[in-house]
Amino acid sequence: MKQVGFYMDMQACYGCQTCEIGCKSQNKTPEGVRWRQVRSFDSESPKAHSTLSMGCNHCENPQCLKHCPVGAYTKREKDGLVIQDHDLCIGCRMCVMACPYEAPQYDPQEGKVSKCNGCFERVDSGKLPRCAEVCPGKALQFGDLAELQSKYGKIDEVVGSPRSATTHPSIVIRPTAAVRR
Repeated sequence: MKQVGFYMDMQACYGCQTCEIGCKSQNKTPEGVRWRQVRSFDSESPKAHSTLSMGCNHCENPQCLKHCPVGAYTKREKDGLVIQDHDLCIGCRMCVMACPYEAPQYDPQEGKVSKCNGCFERVDSGKLPRCAEVCPGKALQFGDLAELQSKYGKIDEVVGSPRSATTHPSIVIRPTAAVRR
């Protein structure tokens, strides 16, 4: 099965949050629901500040899918994107508790959970997910995971992020020196 994923260049990301805004605008998520978040990593030795754009990592072993009691999640055969059928969601938040990346987001107004769907409609029509399309520094890229790994390496975690051994996220990270594991 083909697997798509994201390349995140922490050395090029300057924390502008354009990816977050593009995602929110594209998906019309409610207030407080952030499918993509620019996370900060600070270190004392060496003294440094780094940022990393994170959303759903469309994992090889998605814990949201595994722990959803109503089967609201599926992993697409053609590209590995993990999609939620929002109509099936009962708001139990098992997926929220299971995901180490905090990708599923609970909306207390609606009483349901939603998450990044990789902009699958855009991807199906040959476009990039909105977050990758709007990144002004090209710090966030999207494509075939094997190609991204071949080009950029296979780092999929940094100091301060969850360990990747359980989920095997479909991401490649170019870390800053301060957060390299």
